[in-house]
Amino acid sequence: MRGVIGDAFDGKAITTKGTKDHEGNLEMSEAARIADQLRRAFGGEAWHGDSLFEILDGVTAAQAAARPIARAHTIWELVLHIAAWDGAVLRRLGGVAVDLSDGENFPAVTDASAAAWHKALAEVRRVHEKLVAAVGVLPDSRLDEIVPGKEEVHYTFYYMLHGVVQHELYHAGQIALLKKK
Repeated sequence: MRGVIGDAFDGKAITTKGTKDHEGNLEMSEAARIADQLRRAFGGEAWHGDSLFEILDGVTAAQAAARPIARAHTIWELVLHIAAWDGAVLRRLGGVAVDLSDGENFPAVTDASAAAWHKALAEVRRVHEKLVAAVGVLPDSRLDEIVPGKEEVHYTFYYMLHGVVQHELYHAGQIALLKKK
């Protein structure tokens, strides 16, 4: 098994997820563990600290659209970028070879109103929740399959799904810094 330490391991992880006092003993598949990490990186209870949505809490449309660092992306652009890649990963899980164009990778913010900001937040949450749900039911047997459209032998669903967790946390860190400006 991947990176497992210990003598008696049957391929299932023991977790305390969902138990406030860590009294649980719930078994999870590898895909379910990855889905749990996606959920934590995005919505809370992440090991490292604040999740993406905890960082975004209280960010106004004006803050999200501001560009406090020249030539850097705005908070809003980063949120749209995260939604774009969550969507791309979701489509790849469905068997579609996906490469994002520059405009899809970092969609332009065309309306900087509060209503548009709330719509962007709702959309990134919706796409992310669909991704978490899809990963949560993914058979572990698919984790070693090569992602559609990729030729590199290391570019498996396992690699991509861990990458999307890292991607969200990377941009969450950028957003945290931009929020302080």
